[in-house]
Amino acid sequence: MSAVQSAISSLVERLWYGSKRPLGFLAPLSWLYRSIAEARRRSAWDARDASLPVPVIVVGNITAGGTGKSPLTAWLVSELASAGWRPVILSRGYGGDAGQYPLEVAAHTSPEEAGDEPVMLALSTGCPVVVDPRRRRAADYALENNLGDLLICDDGLQHYKLPRDLELSVFDGQRGIGNGALIPVGPLREPVSRLASVDFVIVNGKEISEQALENFAGVDHPAIYSMVLEPASLVHLKSGASRPVGDLNGKAVTAVAGIGNPARFFDTLRALGAVVTERAFPDHHRFRPEDLTTDADELIVMTAKDAVKCRDFAPDNAWSLVVEARLPEQFRDAFLARVRQCAEPLTS
Repeated sequence: MSAVQSAISSLVERLWYGSKRPLGFLAPLSWLYRSIAEARRRSAWDARDASLPVPVIVVGNITAGGTGKSPLTAWLVSELASAGWRPVILSRGYGGDAGQYPLEVAAHTSPEEAGDEPVMLALSTGCPVVVDPRRRRAADYALENNLGDLLICDDGLQHYKLPRDLELSVFDGQRGIGNGALIPVGPLREPVSRLASVDFVIVNGKEISEQALENFAGVDHPAIYSMVLEPASLVHLKSGASRPVGDLNGKAVTAVAGIGNPARFFDTLRALGAVVTERAFPDHHRFRPEDLTTDADELIVMTAKDAVKCRDFAPDNAWSLVVEARLPEQFRDAFLARVRQCAEPLTS
């Protein structure tokens, strides 16, 4: 399985994230995709419900695949709570099937019901999380039940039926906009021009100089900031005990990842000194006990997102790597000021 995933990942890197467009012959499909996407956007925007009585923040991306939206959402929630807000996270709940929505997520909620990311966010933030494919219905539920005074939608940039006051678009710092083409020729869900209407662009990767940010992937935007995901601790899946990430130095590790960009996770473990055997699965993979077999003297290390799906059957040598987002103070100040600005008309 991992060999197949590795081959697919490598193929995607070559087809979408190089400087050329080997799938250029599919350009008519890209034009069709853009036409359909823009028509759906106009239809959803025209049919959207009235604005909500609390600030609504949307975190998303214009590229396919993982970019680090959930760690950013967790960081935003923490900063908002510290500033006196009571944030509620809204999520589509991709990969879950609750049968009945809206679903209020708790730490013990099954990822098969809620999806992996909502359960992970409920665990890591301690704030209310509401799942519903219809995000506006989730918003109404949160307000009717007085769960908070601010809504933050994880991965909802293209969900135009949800009114929003503030948008953040996240990019993988290494991949950027890829070859700049729309699906299926390239990785873009929407054209780069869409960024003109978002409030902040966040680049997930190594700390980037101001000059590099100004020229990031040719994106022209007045508010581009870098985000770094820092390994914080290792957490034992069965007991919840933690240990320092430095313990990975020199250790043989089977790295398990069912995320959008597993290579980033594997590189993080190697940077910590681990001797890594890669085991990649599709994004939102439903793990089984046989996916976690390895030698007893090796550690199994996975992302926090994958760990919530493996808690009930994890072997004794399974650990999750907890990462925390770090962003510059200038962004925090600008973001909180923008939230206050959005809230003023709602309270006047």
